[in-house]
Amino acid sequence: MTEIITLKQICEELKIDPSEARENLRTAARDKKKYPALAAHKPRTPWQWVKGSDAEKEARAVVQSNSAKA
Repeated sequence: MTEIITLKQICEELKIDPSEARENLRTAARDKKKYPALAAHKPRTPWQWVKGSDAEKEARAVVQSNSAKA
């Protein structure tokens, strides 16, 4: 069985505001060349990924890099 990780779990782990993280993910998802796995996200669906997937790695990179700027 595949393990799912949610944005909420990542935000709790990194102590980041979820609404800010969602905003950053939406922006990154528009850049299909830089974040192809995030670009596959469908609107109005939860931000969740299979643990260890490329999409999760991209999401963590986006959330962590943007939280470091703040």
